[in-house]
Parts: sequence; C-alpha cells; structure tokens
Amino acid sequence: METGNKNLRVLVVGCGNMGSSHATAYHHLDGFEICGLVSKGDSKRKLNDRLGADYPLFDDFEDAIQTSRPDAVCISTYPDTHEMFAIRAMESGCHVFIEKPLADSVAGAQRVAAAAKKYQKKLLVGYILRYHPSWQKFIELARGLGKPLVMRMNLNQQSQAEKWAVHQNLLKSLSPIVDCGVHYLDVMCQMTRSRPIEVSAIGARLSDVIAAGNYNYGQLQIRFEDGSVGWYESGWGPMMSDTAFFIKDVIGPQGAVSIVAREAAASGNSDDIDSHTRTESIKVHHAELDTAGHFAKPDTWIDMRDEPGHQELCNREQRAFLKAIHEDIDLNEATQEAVNSLRIAFACDESVRKGERIKL
Repeated sequence: METGNKNLRVLVVGCGNMGSSHATAYHHLDGFEICGLVSKGDSKRKLNDRLGADYPLFDDFEDAIQTSRPDAVCISTYPDTHEMFAIRAMESGCHVFIEKPLADSVAGAQRVAAAAKKYQKKLLVGYILRYHPSWQKFIELARGLGKPLVMRMNLNQQSQAEKWAVHQNLLKSLSPIVDCGVHYLDVMCQMTRSRPIEVSAIGARLSDVIAAGNYNYGQLQIRFEDGSVGWYESGWGPMMSDTAFFIKDVIGPQGAVSIVAREAAASGNSDDIDSHTRTESIKVHHAELDTAGHFAKPDTWIDMRDEPGHQELCNREQRAFLKAIHEDIDLNEATQEAVNSLRIAFACDESVRKGERIKL
C-alpha cells in the first residue's frame, strides 16, 4: 500500500491502558489520523473525552473495519482476540501494530506472522522495552560481563479494584508468566544471543476467582546453550507482596549489572504501568580484584532519570511503525523473535501444568 505523504489512517481496537496510550500517540504525532475507536464497553467514550476528540466509535470490530476503511489497525485487546483481529485486518489490506503477546498460542502467533508475509503487510509487535534506551543500555552492559550469564528478573503486581479486574480478564486466557514473561524472555535472549535449550517452571493459584485450570503466580527458569541461566517470576492480585517486586539483575564472570529503580520499586507502585519500564539508574559492579584481594574498581552508577516515560515509549513505537511502513523496512526478524519468546513462555506454562522440565 502506498501512503505517500498523507496521514496513516489508524483504527484503534481496545481502549484500555495500552490502547489509550497508543491512541494518544496517534492523536498527537504527525503522520497519523485516528479513523475510529473500538471497544465493547465505555472505554472508547472515555478515551474520546480524554483526548478532547470526536472520533467515530464502534462496538464491533468487523463493522469498524468495513466502515472506517483504515490503512492500519492497532490491536490492544485481550490476547484471545489478537490472532483473529490481526489476520482479519491484514486480509482487509491493513498494516498491524499489535500488543504483546502476539497471540494466545504459538500456532496462532505463527499464523499471524504467516499472514503478514502472505498479504505483504507490516506487523509490529509491542515489545516496548526494545524502544527504551535504558533497557538497551542494560542489555549492552550485560553482554560485556562474559559468559555464562545469570539473569534474575521479576515483576509482581499487587492489584486491586479496576487493575485486579483487568488481571482477572487476562487470566481467562493466559498466565502471568506468559503475558508478562515474553518481555523478559526476549531481553534474556538479547543478552545471551544464545539458543534456549530447556525450561522449568512452577505456579500457584492464589484465588478462587481464577479458573481452576490457571494460576496467578508463576516462576520460570531457563537454560541456554552457552551455559547462561535465568529466572523470572510474575504474580498478579490483591494478595501479592510488593516487597522486592522489581528485580532486574544480571551476573557474569566480570561482575554484575542491576537496574536500581528506587521510586518505581517503592511500595504501592507495583501495579503502576509507568513504573514497569522505569530504570532511574543502572549499577555496574566490577568483579576484578587487586593484589590484596580487594575490589580493584568501585561500583559505577549510570544516572537514567532523564529516560523517556511510558507515553514517550509508546510514541517511539508508533514512530517506528510509521517508518517501517513508509520506508518498507523488513520486520520479519523481529516478528520471529516475538514468536520465539512466546514459544518459550508457553513451554514454561506447559512445565507448570505437567510438573516437568521442557526441552526446547
């Protein structure tokens, strides 16, 4: 599709936290034009009011795509609709920006990726940390620690009221270690640049409101071909502890690199979406010893307090989406990496359910 210099007409599907942030980007950034907002409830009306806009509102996706005739579709709905909406959008001639995870199954993700190739449309998956300069620095520093790496990460969310309701809806289709874990598994793969070979995971169902077949706390372990290992844990709900809920730490033969986000990791911030990407500072510990056996270098601190906030990161994602369309940038490698991180996450989910290690 040739868009020339005209604005890219975008249909925003899903108007919750992430959909609202992406719509805000489209509303303010040059090169975009929102042609409709889609949601089942009142979130689309609230978003219209918040933007001070009068965009067309739709309850039904099919009606919206036929009526608005968009150039692109932004999908920020619950994961169980991702595959259907993405493929339908591409069938209709639209490029697709889609929130992670790409789909609610590996096969579904592969079908979405195949549709992008078949219809020759741009497909950009919302791995927001890939657009974050502090996380890029974190990954770069981790790569300088030697091999093997030991990667320790978590993001537990103590949620209540509306945010607990959102988590309950997510739990109807995915577990936390799949929905959130794809981000951090992607980071681990970038840090090691090695093939993952085995996962093991445990989980616990901590509330009767969650379906008997699912769990709202999970912890995974992963082994890589180069000897690197990592763990990640994620839990959602009002019962979750917010002590040490934000750990981002990598150890290697040459030392350690840690994200130290004192404000973001403070009590009461665990379900704050802006705190999930915040770093504030990076601590670099050097393992080298002097002749007396003491550390040869003091720890190094890198101040990251001027980092972009959540909305600016969403803006950067959408600028990248627009650039990919206008400059015909090949996104296939990034798509395959998104499929791969989802494949690993579902292997972890399988490990929880079977109580077994899973070979990759």
